[in-house]
Amino acid sequence: MNRSKLPDFGDRLSTANEAKKAQLERAKALAERPERAERRKEREAIVAARNTRITERQVAEAARKEREAADQAAAEAAEATAREAALKLEQDARAARDAERATREAERGTTEAAEGAKRQADLEQRRADRKAKKRKGR
Repeated sequence: MNRSKLPDFGDRLSTANEAKKAQLERAKALAERPERAERRKEREAIVAARNTRITERQVAEAARKEREAADQAAAEAAEATAREAALKLEQDARAARDAERATREAERGTTEAAEGAKRQADLEQRRADRKAKKRKGR
């Protein structure tokens, strides 16, 4: 082969530089096209709309969570109030039962005391009668 037909290193380097320049010019030409700028603007509008929707969703979610927290707090407060009312009612009922029991026990106590005193008096009377019988029999 003929040596003059084979490219040397310098030729290859200059060809690569020319290819780079041509590719750069094509990229610049594409970037400067008005349709490309228009597409970029459309994409930016789409991104802005998406970000707006995301923000609206986040705001709506935060409002929903706040409402749920308020509802839950109200429900817990109502439940606590109901629990306190039930506890108060139960305490009042327990106090009434205790008072009634105390009254019954007091009545029973007085009745038992009276019966006990009567029983004691009967025993003492029987003892006295036995003693008198013993003395009489002597």
